[in-house]
Amino acid sequence: MYFLALATDFDGTLAHDGVVAAETLDALQQLKASGRRLILVTGRELPDLRRIFPQMALFDRVVAENGALLFNPDTGLEELLAPPPPASFVEALRQRDVGPISVGRGIVATWEPHQGAVLDAIRESGLELQIVFNKGAIMILPPGINKASGLLAALRDLELSAHNVVAVGDAENDHALFSASGCGAAVANAVPAVKESADLVLAGDHGAGVAELAGRMMRDDAALAPIRRHGIVLGTDRQGRDVCLTPYSGSVLIVGGSGSGKSSLATALTERMAEKHFEFCVIDPEGDYIDLDHAVFIGTLRLAPPAAEALKLLHDDSVNLVVNTQALPLHERRSLSAVMLTQIARLRARTGRPHWLVVDEAHETFPAGAEGERAAAMEGSAGTILVTAYPHALAHDALRRLGSVIVLGQDVKDTLGAVAEALGAPLPAEIPAGGEGEVLYWRPASGEPPARVAVAAPVQIHRRHRGKYAVGDVGSFRSFYFRGPHKAMNRPARNLYQFLDVAADVDDATWDHHLRAGDYSAWFRNVIRDEDLAVEAARIEGDKALPPQESRRRMRKAVWRRYAAPAGA
Repeated sequence: MYFLALATDFDGTLAHDGVVAAETLDALQQLKASGRRLILVTGRELPDLRRIFPQMALFDRVVAENGALLFNPDTGLEELLAPPPPASFVEALRQRDVGPISVGRGIVATWEPHQGAVLDAIRESGLELQIVFNKGAIMILPPGINKASGLLAALRDLELSAHNVVAVGDAENDHALFSASGCGAAVANAVPAVKESADLVLAGDHGAGVAELAGRMMRDDAALAPIRRHGIVLGTDRQGRDVCLTPYSGSVLIVGGSGSGKSSLATALTERMAEKHFEFCVIDPEGDYIDLDHAVFIGTLRLAPPAAEALKLLHDDSVNLVVNTQALPLHERRSLSAVMLTQIARLRARTGRPHWLVVDEAHETFPAGAEGERAAAMEGSAGTILVTAYPHALAHDALRRLGSVIVLGQDVKDTLGAVAEALGAPLPAEIPAGGEGEVLYWRPASGEPPARVAVAAPVQIHRRHRGKYAVGDVGSFRSFYFRGPHKAMNRPARNLYQFLDVAADVDDATWDHHLRAGDYSAWFRNVIRDEDLAVEAARIEGDKALPPQESRRRMRKAVWRRYAAPAGA
């Protein structure tokens, strides 16, 4: 399920003249039996609501007094979300013959046409208060207290996200309710302005409209989600249209060769998630997302991330998380990822969070040949972004859930061919040539040809700094010399960029000779004086199973993460 709760107004929406129809209550019972939560959000005071609506216990939470009071019907606990109204202000209203007046725990309410007198009383009292209108009713509340603030308090209590809630209402004070939900629906009898701001307008009025909405939630679920609110913009196609990724349309594969910009694109996407308050978690096996904005980090180059701490942070509805597994050997990294993915799937089923999961070097977490054992971890995989240079090395369990594929780099046809082969799908007949700043975007199940999409670079600087050792000159005595096993060459590297250039050019025997001797980590430690880089290099040097191409790639990435990469890298 994508939408996990329904938040409904009472008067004019759920109820007609204070009465809720039996058919409406039956529809709500069915919706709750589907595993979803029910939240009542009303301007009424709690004693009045208890008197006229004995079925209130059907709801998981009740927000009363237009956001000023939160009530849990299961426990009977009440939580005041606003300061009580000052007695002096209530007396000032009575002196102006404002009436009838209802004074709640946090609200003062009256009726039109007393709004002028209410404004005069607020002005003369020197209090900071706001007026909220509701079909002739006038509600006076502290600033910031409305149906949105009340709903968000209820959602925090239930560990749910606003993105995963559908709200339904009919009157002026329901604009705020819509703003704090993932989809706003107006019943047929709603005021015109509310219908105009709603994401969908129901055919039924009052409770019949709520019953209609409950049925649509069970039947259509994520199809109700407006793309403008739930879509993360990947970029713009050649027709000038925004291309969006959604957290309910299957997983996303970002694929491309080393240095093609995969991590940079994933970073840009996390920025857009943060802008829309979607929570994300990044599983980062190579430290590509260190210092990522809008996120909390656990795990370092030397310290493994504690799984218990990671899961505790994920339960916090305000935390985006990066889990750095660099310190672990591959088999432990996979084990930790499997535990986390299973727990994340359970958390998502219950709360909808985290909305997005980014798995870098996804072929390590979901390796080909590990079918079955990874299947459980991929349940609920919508909203998962898999980043890899090796699509052929991904497990079928991961590939068969793909909703879209994004290809970066120059070898697009070969890369797309590997993806199509892994999916068991035909290679698209037309693959448009790329332009500057464009990626290839393909939805395999759509039957549509791939499209070129222009993407923007991330706002944050992905790599941390440019030091003197990146482009300077350490001198001939302290340079790194590629000599090879038989000292057949003598190629110096006077800085890190020259080191990368020469490392890419020398033969495998020369590269491996220095790798197995531990020469690279020694140079990073003693000359570059970067202990973290030396530790990571030593780990690469110690992995005897790595072929030369892969050890070069990892060494290059280790340098680029710490020092600004050259243009085009």
